[in-house]
Amino acid sequence: MRVLVVNPNSSLEVTEGIASALRPLGNIFDVVRQERGPATIRTDEDVATAAEAFASCIASENADGYITACFSDPGLDLARARVDKPVVGAQEAAILAACATAERFGIISLSERAIPRHLTRIEALGCLDKLVAELPLRDVSAADSGRDPNVYRHVLALGEELRDRGAGGIVLGCAGMAQLAARLEGDIGVPVIDPVAAAGRLMLSKLDVSS
Repeated sequence: MRVLVVNPNSSLEVTEGIASALRPLGNIFDVVRQERGPATIRTDEDVATAAEAFASCIASENADGYITACFSDPGLDLARARVDKPVVGAQEAAILAACATAERFGIISLSERAIPRHLTRIEALGCLDKLVAELPLRDVSAADSGRDPNVYRHVLALGEELRDRGAGGIVLGCAGMAQLAARLEGDIGVPVIDPVAAAGRLMLSKLDVSS
């Protein structure tokens, strides 16, 4: 069994982080990156370009399932219209996991300009009333979001603010933050949802595979 996991950006660091986050769930996840993609998915144009790239990529790959490993879920709906295998998005999986974990949740996003498109997806999932807030970092790169100590201090402050505002769970709004989940959960004392691991678990459930 094989699940193709596509990082729509070109960052090696983010791709390695995605693979590391999925490793505890089993060896069926094959993680690749879009080598011609931007280093960080920032704009709506980036998302649109990544969407077509993802859908085209999986059309030529024989796998049992597919994951778009970006919090904007580029290509999720398009891919579902093109293949008859399970397709999972990191944001969708994380939001569903958050709703199952806590009455209300918050999101730490990569940048302010990503929030409107995230909210559109959350509303479509019927979960907008459970969102306390989505608070942004200062437009950092996807790679730095999970590696830079200065960025982590900002992540921690945002996590504490969301917790204090009533969030019983915190969603990390970028695949690049995957490695921060356990540390942040220990520091703020509420569950933290890594979107990459959430996508992996949702895929396992769709394929009826035990991790």
